[in-house]
Amino acid sequence: MLCANTEGVFRLIQSIPSPKAEPFKRWLAKVGYERIQEIEDPELAAKRTRAIYKAKGYSDDWIEKRMRSIAIRDELTDEWKKRGVREQREYSILTAEISEATFGLTPTQYAEFKRLKRENLRDHMTDLELIFSMLGEAATTEIARNRDAQGFPQNKRAARSGGTVAGNARRELENKSGRKVVTSENYLALTQRAKKAQRLAGDGTNRG
Repeated sequence: MLCANTEGVFRLIQSIPSPKAEPFKRWLAKVGYERIQEIEDPELAAKRTRAIYKAKGYSDDWIEKRMRSIAIRDELTDEWKKRGVREQREYSILTAEISEATFGLTPTQYAEFKRLKRENLRDHMTDLELIFSMLGEAATTEIARNRDAQGFPQNKRAARSGGTVAGNARRELENKSGRKVVTSENYLALTQRAKKAQRLAGDGTNRG
């Protein structure tokens, strides 16, 4: 059996001489051109990302939170690079430290809890889940700077501390509100359910 990753499939399509492959080749050229535009003007990437989320059915408020969470994540990873964290494996471990301290779950456990497979975990978070994710990562960035954390071990301690800040805030909210922040639902399922309820309520009003 022959197998190929996504890049390999695209290269295979480009090599096909058949006219039937032309629509795919034009699409690849368009995507490549858009990526070059985004490198030259990063704001275009943000606009396209917003448009994609909007097309998927996310609300404007959620999209703004998601875009802010991306910016906070980028700021954190930039800080890690400056402080000697290089390997992807180390990034994953530090991210897991923050998540576990914030939510009591690593990203892998969290995705399993939400019954996700290859989907992006944060794309399936509710507003509150996103907010506490942002808090944990923003707190980690601040703590790493203030402690001047250098190398993986020191940044791991900063990650645990930053996540703990968010975890304490989450538990306080849960105690005051009586509701858990972490949910097995995903954001789209919740909003679609709310829209359906609104439609049913509207139909009932119209009939009345």
